[in-house]
Amino acid sequence: MSDYQQRLLRAIPGGAHTYSRGFDQFPQNAPQILSMGKSVYVFDPEGNRYLDYGMALRAVNIGYAEPEVNAGALREIEHGNNLTRASTIELEAAETLIDLIDAIDMVKFTKNGSTSVSAAVKLSRAYTGRTLVARCSDQPFLSYDDWFIGSTVLTRGIPDDTLAHTKLFNYNDLSSLEALFAEYPDQFACVAMEAATVENPKEGFLEGVQALCKKHGVVFVVDEMITGFRWHLKGAQHLYGIKPDLCTFGKAMANGFSVSCVAGRREIMELGSIEFEGRERVFLLSTTHGAEMSGLGAFVATMKFMREHPVVEHLWDYGAKLIALLREKAEEHGVSHSFKAGGIACSPYYLTLDASGVSSLPLRTLFSQEMVRNGVLMPWIAISYRHGEEELALTAQALEKALPIYRAALERGVEHYLVGPAIKPVFRKVN
Repeated sequence: MSDYQQRLLRAIPGGAHTYSRGFDQFPQNAPQILSMGKSVYVFDPEGNRYLDYGMALRAVNIGYAEPEVNAGALREIEHGNNLTRASTIELEAAETLIDLIDAIDMVKFTKNGSTSVSAAVKLSRAYTGRTLVARCSDQPFLSYDDWFIGSTVLTRGIPDDTLAHTKLFNYNDLSSLEALFAEYPDQFACVAMEAATVENPKEGFLEGVQALCKKHGVVFVVDEMITGFRWHLKGAQHLYGIKPDLCTFGKAMANGFSVSCVAGRREIMELGSIEFEGRERVFLLSTTHGAEMSGLGAFVATMKFMREHPVVEHLWDYGAKLIALLREKAEEHGVSHSFKAGGIACSPYYLTLDASGVSSLPLRTLFSQEMVRNGVLMPWIAISYRHGEEELALTAQALEKALPIYRAALERGVEHYLVGPAIKPVFRKVN
């Protein structure tokens, strides 16, 4: 373990501020700490460069240190960054989002997605007077708050009565949601889900969820942390033809700057407002740094850049090429039965399967290890506008060296080639 890793673990629980950046999510030869990023490359303190497919956990959709976005942030820093009352950039950012997304009448900014989705749940409970939440079991993360984490295996520190308030249904299985509504009639405040993750919705599924919510008086919450500003400039909700009651955005909305929001229908959002004399209040979000001007300046600049450049179109195009490349190289090296690539083109994935067809974390670690050895950091696949033909060629070169090792591991055993421990699931009961 490097000195950096020891220092990180000594200073920060888990060694990072999101578990997906923890040392247990990367092979042993991955850089333990990074000093900077530029375009689609990251650098460690020794100056080693890596082509990055992590892109700040999908938060960067244009490129690291993008000049126009940085300029938008720096301009607001020079304006004071955080003022005593609402700022002009705060209003401009809110009106920009309202003008862009059809389902949004009002917006409340904050700093991270967990806060935004939990705010949507609170609004839903206040609006309906109900307590239960239906969340999609196939989507791994909506919030760090108890209402969500209590529905995973990580229940330590969460009161027992909280665990009973979140129920699970399956993606692309409308009957599983219908069964929940039948089992707990008039008890659900909201359905919270992403429009898509690794697969597209089946025809009629999202429309069916929306119709069920309307029929039963349930608030339809769509989390667009990942899909927003990647699937479509107006969000996956526009691409799939739905109109949620509430929606949440973050990550790519400001090209890596800390901006997130909960937004949606006025009659729900205004429950958190103050101008209605005599109405019982909902204490929604009240954060000192929620409307920090630098981040909102970056958001406005990001939206301007995306209107002027084919960012989303490029993500779809590059992703399709990358999926084809991964499949082609896997076939060439005789590992296509084990190494699979697929997914929605703007957000591809790869799978590493053992002999029985089950996902193998040791094999995934080995693949990631060999890609790192050849200058490519690919813990997962997140594409940005600055991934181009040169990066595709670099990826192909790394695959040419990584996949023969992968094939040898399939033949002899992964333990002969893997250096250090295999990566572990983020959601696990015991370390």
